[in-house]
Amino acid sequence: MIRVNDVAKKLDDVEALSDVSFTVKKGSIYGLLGSNGAGKTTLLRILAGVLRESSGSITINNEPVFENTKMKDRMIFIPDTLYFFSQYTIQQMANFYKSMYSNWNEERYQQMKEVFEIDVNKKIHKFSKGMQRQVAFWISLSTMPDVLILDEPIDGLDPVMRKKVKNLILQDVAEREMTVLISSHNLREIEDICDHIGILHKGKLLLEKELDVLKSDIHKIQIAFKQEVPNELFEGVELLYKEERGSVMLCIVRGQAGEVTEHFERSNPVVFDLLPLTLEEIFIYEMGDVGYAIKNVLD
Repeated sequence: MIRVNDVAKKLDDVEALSDVSFTVKKGSIYGLLGSNGAGKTTLLRILAGVLRESSGSITINNEPVFENTKMKDRMIFIPDTLYFFSQYTIQQMANFYKSMYSNWNEERYQQMKEVFEIDVNKKIHKFSKGMQRQVAFWISLSTMPDVLILDEPIDGLDPVMRKKVKNLILQDVAEREMTVLISSHNLREIEDICDHIGILHKGKLLLEKELDVLKSDIHKIQIAFKQEVPNELFEGVELLYKEERGSVMLCIVRGQAGEVTEHFERSNPVVFDLLPLTLEEIFIYEMGDVGYAIKNVLD
């Protein structure tokens, strides 16, 4: 289990993180979302033991990560900007990881040749960004990590390879209870694999919830009336956004589906639809609560 407790971090006198706390259960996939500059990469680098928190604590299985070689042997961090040794081939890089990680699985490394279909004798620095990311996943998953930390993991991958990589991650989560923490701006891609979501903004954690709970608590409403809209229509409802398109109103409201439906149907609308929101839409409206502009995202 990953425990982040009141973590703060200053970088060049700028408070990158402030009092961030959350937990990630063993065998779960946690999606870390946030605006640009929210502090996601800083937090991931602290989790990976690259940086040290200014205050607070981060532990994995009740052990600190920073300068803990035993813990780092059981975890892998794939950053947004990849780094490989200059002039190294895939095989040479694999040999290096094999010498560093005690749980290296040679059989799995060989099996994944069929997944990635890249010549192991070619130099990594000559590959495209997408192919370099494939190599990163190939070698990283061959170390059989207990914890996998990913920063923009699918950036540069084509749709087919995205699917393959996600399947490999889900396989390890299901079979080995690997714990995964993902930060990504591509919310549509991570929505189908994350079970828990946290949203960072300006270094603070706005919320964290199970994805299913988050989705059940916020809804898109499409509603219309024969006559004028009742004055009391939105009384007792947490309205996040409203937009009128002719005679139809499109709204975003927070609350349980049954209670929301019952509330609006009491006004006898001629049109009423309760529609699900994507993770991307939920993120937009949660960010709207802290001042981000929301315009024409209901299409």
